[in-house]
Amino acid sequence: MVNKNFYAVIMAGGVGTRLWPFSRTNYPKQFHDILGTGKSLLQQTIARFEDVCPTENIYIVSNELYRDQIKEQLPQLRDEQILLEPIKRNTAPCIAYACYKIVEQNPEATMVVAPADQVILQEDDFARIVRDTMEAASKEDVLVSLGINPSRPDTGYGYIKYDKNDPNLLKKVEEFKEKPPLELAQQYLDSGEYVWNAGIFVWNVQSIIQAFTEHMPELHQIFHEARTKLNGSEEQETVGQVYTNCMSESIDIGVMEKAQNVHVVLCDFDWSDLGTWKSLYENSEKDAQGNVISGQIINHDTQNCIIKMPNDKLVVVQGMDNFIVAEFDNVLLICRKDEEQRVKSFVKEAKEVNEKYV
Repeated sequence: MVNKNFYAVIMAGGVGTRLWPFSRTNYPKQFHDILGTGKSLLQQTIARFEDVCPTENIYIVSNELYRDQIKEQLPQLRDEQILLEPIKRNTAPCIAYACYKIVEQNPEATMVVAPADQVILQEDDFARIVRDTMEAASKEDVLVSLGINPSRPDTGYGYIKYDKNDPNLLKKVEEFKEKPPLELAQQYLDSGEYVWNAGIFVWNVQSIIQAFTEHMPELHQIFHEARTKLNGSEEQETVGQVYTNCMSESIDIGVMEKAQNVHVVLCDFDWSDLGTWKSLYENSEKDAQGNVISGQIINHDTQNCIIKMPNDKLVVVQGMDNFIVAEFDNVLLICRKDEEQRVKSFVKEAKEVNEKYV
């Protein structure tokens, strides 16, 4: 039986620019069935947490633009469980909104906060680890991040250095590291003292509000004054005023890198942040030539590519190696897979042509 004091907050307001043109402002990646499972990334995420907390304790924080998509994909959630941001303000205000809303309902709540765009295999192991972590965090003044044991020197993830000699489930964090260059990532891997930062957090609601008070006092003051109006008919009007006045900041920089009570739980389940074409390629089934193919594709002498096309279009590719070929909503991208970091600049150029393309 799940604990009635356990809550899940799913962050689902991003656009996912690095997966353009498939992920667009009006239809971001979290609403797509990217992996062909029959469920969108958001639907998979919600299902993952139904073994962690009661369904009525699951909250989605997203943008007002996506109200209808969320309601269509998650009909089991009440309107009160869908928290709509009027403008983008990064993860700290997003998390604060949920925290100050939930504490008014249940001051004994313990929360897990997670993005809506991750792939997690061994979901039973994931649910067990999250429940154990929440149980521990419910009794202590701690801020916990889930850390993934790294399998390679990946430059696309942040890293967490922790105390290897700490025998406890919640291990003391010594330092957060931003996404490193390859040589440094290899050093992190070789040392055995670092894990990938999964961007999944656990804390009791009193601890995170105390952290906001200490490390982001202006944000705390804004939400503290508004908290009594975050459950009821005045909520959207109040949130509009709050977001106009609060700064844009990530929870990592605003709180986690400053606080002294930060811990990490080591996780060994398969995990990936589906943020780029490379990560989508790595997490998809490949044919004998190393291609990831979606759509009606005739392939000649093509290998190591990811080709994602509309089902109503026949596409013939010949002689390609290590490319991204993707089309969605009248935008076609052809780009070398090892130069996918240029996608963001392509998006900027496309916006200059016409905003409808982004």
